[in-house]
Amino acid sequence: MERAAKLIASPRVAALAASAGAAAIAALRTRHLRLSLAGKAVVIVGGSRGLGLQIAREAARRGARIGICARQADELDVARGELTSRGAVAVTAICDVDDDASVMTAFERMTAELGTVDVLINAAGIIGVGPIDALTFADFQAAMETNFFGALRATYAVLPGMRERRAGRIVNITSIGGAIAVPHLLPYCASKFAFLGFSEGLRAELARDGITVVTVIPGLMRTGSPPHATFIGQSEKEYALFSLADATPLTSVSVEHAARVILNGTEKGSARVIVSWQAKLALRLQALAPPLVRAGLMFTGFVLPRGGDHPEHKSGARSETPLTRSVVTAASQRASQTHNENVHPE
Repeated sequence: MERAAKLIASPRVAALAASAGAAAIAALRTRHLRLSLAGKAVVIVGGSRGLGLQIAREAARRGARIGICARQADELDVARGELTSRGAVAVTAICDVDDDASVMTAFERMTAELGTVDVLINAAGIIGVGPIDALTFADFQAAMETNFFGALRATYAVLPGMRERRAGRIVNITSIGGAIAVPHLLPYCASKFAFLGFSEGLRAELARDGITVVTVIPGLMRTGSPPHATFIGQSEKEYALFSLADATPLTSVSVEHAARVILNGTEKGSARVIVSWQAKLALRLQALAPPLVRAGLMFTGFVLPRGGDHPEHKSGARSETPLTRSVVTAASQRASQTHNENVHPE
């Protein structure tokens, strides 16, 4: 009896018992968190093109009622027309996530048309590519305003209703760039690091209110979006490198696959959804061999172009070259047509 008491009191046994208890609680909670999207009101901020639009398509296929918020009316019209032609309930609202009043007005429309918002998906984002010597404070400010504060505004818009019902799901599309900082993407990475940290902290804080927060960490996806990105410094070189990486199956995944993975994780209530094998590998290497990852990133920094004597801010659409219009980016060009990215690249 004394020996058994000592065994029970040992720190190792206590730790194992605590781990087993935590695992059991986590398993029960995971089953409890399962949610079918059928009949649910799913609002996607940044849902008029690219990943957001594909998530809207997939959610509609699963029976959800769709709300889409985005800046451009013509993109919204195309997205709504496509979804309704497939028999989906789809409501749209013009929304500038950089503006408090615009966000509140958009969500008032969503609530009026769809009722309570069951699932919020924060998918709006911008990306600027270029070296630090070509960047300005405004580049960092713009990235933070859209990628972080935009999601924060949308989250605040749905929180009161979700808290009142003690139910709801908030899905935050962060990035592998929010976990591993990549050269020439510093404003983007800074904003996504902030967003990822906010999202994971929010999950812990809102659990007691019955609200589930899902943090999504995608790698590169073939959305066809590079023409909408901003390229700074030697823009044509920056765009060529970025668009090639975006178009290559070795470095990117299809947006259709990404949307399915994201919504599977949404329905399960997963804490983290890592979308691609490339992102999973990068995170595993970061955890197991951080010096190797740092060396790889430094090498990348050495080979990327400098800012040049007269750095410019140009959209991808204005940085095209024969190479970026060639067969090597064919997958990205097809994705641009499929996912509403060619309405008006800025």
